[in-house]
Amino acid sequence: MSHRPVDARPAGPGTVAVAVIEEADIPPWDMYELGISCAVFGTPQPELTDRWYDFRLCAEGAAAGAGGGSGTAAAGFGFGIRTPYGWDGLAGADTVIVAAVPQACVDEDLELPAEFLTALRAAADAGARMVSLCTGAFALAAAGILDGRRATAHWAHTEDLARRYPSVTVDDSVLYVDDGAVLTSAGMTAGLDLCLHIVRTDLGAHIANQLARKMVVPAHRPGGQAQFVDLSVPVTDDDGLAPVLEWAGANLDRPLTVEDLARQAGTSPRTFFRRLQAATGTTPLQWLLTQRLARAQSLLETTDLPIEQIGERSGLGTAANLRHHFATRVGVSPADYRRAFASAAGRSASGRT
Repeated sequence: MSHRPVDARPAGPGTVAVAVIEEADIPPWDMYELGISCAVFGTPQPELTDRWYDFRLCAEGAAAGAGGGSGTAAAGFGFGIRTPYGWDGLAGADTVIVAAVPQACVDEDLELPAEFLTALRAAADAGARMVSLCTGAFALAAAGILDGRRATAHWAHTEDLARRYPSVTVDDSVLYVDDGAVLTSAGMTAGLDLCLHIVRTDLGAHIANQLARKMVVPAHRPGGQAQFVDLSVPVTDDDGLAPVLEWAGANLDRPLTVEDLARQAGTSPRTFFRRLQAATGTTPLQWLLTQRLARAQSLLETTDLPIEQIGERSGLGTAANLRHHFATRVGVSPADYRRAFASAAGRSASGRT
């Protein structure tokens, strides 16, 4: 998991600009990526924090600037979306998201509008964090923003992406890729995972977890999880995992093993290992490590507990072990993370969450 340096974080999360291409052949499932971008970044969350994103929806033909008029945007989506921002509204944004491109740009190599690509390049050159969801990766690649980088898209499109843009290292097996200033995701729910990952990076694990809870989605799926599951495992078996994972989440401070989890699920360790890996794309021990890191992040943000106690309560053990995993997976020390994300209002004097 990659994070920008904590000392570089602005006072607020900044401006998110979502670029929309006005075409009629964007299929309904790609509207999902546009919808989640608006839902996550375009909806203030005053009950969670007063530090939310300034949001712009930018489309061809709309007048630039907040006072620029009421141009119609994304008529091809059938949403009736109206926005005052044109593509030049991408300028000055801290984060630029391309949620989808027309299907013909994927299937038939139809070129994207030159002025659209120019606006993307200008935003990237100005230092914006560039993000693509699903087929939006084709736009970043066409603009040259993915050259020399690792990226992903929905697995059904990654072969075409790699063929058309050989300078991009395409990974078809992961949910999303955080390459620092450029982030890409697979389609559908992986796009939501990436959006929540961005919120975690900007505002911390506690707020991201609370937002995920409001949206009734998993709080954190690491980008390295697989895009697809092993269909040889019956889908109905996955329903039986939920109680076990909830139990594990409530007992992270205990020394849990695969045998413990399997016993709770009423299966053999080998069967449990196979089922969890098929359902999540990761191993039981890696899943546990991810949950423990998330718990540690939340405790650092919301309590004044000493590092040693946070290691114990999260199940990561000693303070040294906690620091090791933070350095490896989060990219900063627990102390730096706490300084960056903890707020006095979010802590309790007693050290309880």
